Amino acid sequence: MYHPRQAHRPAVARPQSALRSPLAELEQAFLALAHGVEPLTFPAHLVCDEPDRAVWPVDRVRTNLAHPSTRAELREQTWREVVRRSRDLGEPWGVVAVAMTVPVLRRMLARLARPVHLERAEVEQEALAAVATALSTVDPGAQRLDRELFSAADRAVHRLAYAARRCATRETGQTAVLLDQLCAPSQEDSDEPVDELTVLARAVQAHALDVAEARLIARTRLEGEPMSRLASERGVSVRQLYRHRTAAEQHLAAHLCARSADK
Repeated sequence: MYHPRQAHRPAVARPQSALRSPLAELEQAFLALAHGVEPLTFPAHLVCDEPDRAVWPVDRVRTNLAHPSTRAELREQTWREVVRRSRDLGEPWGVVAVAMTVPVLRRMLARLARPVHLERAEVEQEALAAVATALSTVDPGAQRLDRELFSAADRAVHRLAYAARRCATRETGQTAVLLDQLCAPSQEDSDEPVDELTVLARAVQAHALDVAEARLIARTRLEGEPMSRLASERGVSVRQLYRHRTAAEQHLAAHLCARSADK
């Protein structure tokens, strides 16, 4: 069963388009609890003034919890009981408690200004981990427990996005220097200028890069291919591929600087 504290790790490498998101995995686990052979239920009177039966499956409770007509007092007592069960009874109520936040998390993440190289799955996992942590630390007597959980998720994903933007800014500066070096004409055993692909080929010959690293730089930096396409081809995430390229570019930059110093 999916656990919100666990990082999303596919068992085998697959194209990114085939990966399920952490929110989708959690939702699947939640719905399985609500519609299994013995559906997980919750006292209906906590979330509805005039329920049609004594207990409701947990997904119906969540639907009613989010409905605009539900009184604030009912929301309060429902969230209080959800948090209590997650702490006192353990699983599967931990999964249920985090899953209760999914509809709001989806709306929150849809509004997030996410850097292009920051994967949505990583942002979703960060939000879920923040909610799971907040469930164990939030004051059960606090008003609007749900806001405490949503605020924890919001802070976590904004910190993640900020860190990703800072990283992208540093990488942009490094890339500008690297491309200047690649595009600068040089003379090496010939009177003809050396183009960028030749520079990459010579870096491979000098064992500064391997062939896969050189192709990655050439296809994305020089030919403008999208990282998502290459990530799908190689069966890795876009985030991983950005890391691979950053490392390869650092190796190439060090190689070019060393050659320049030797001249």
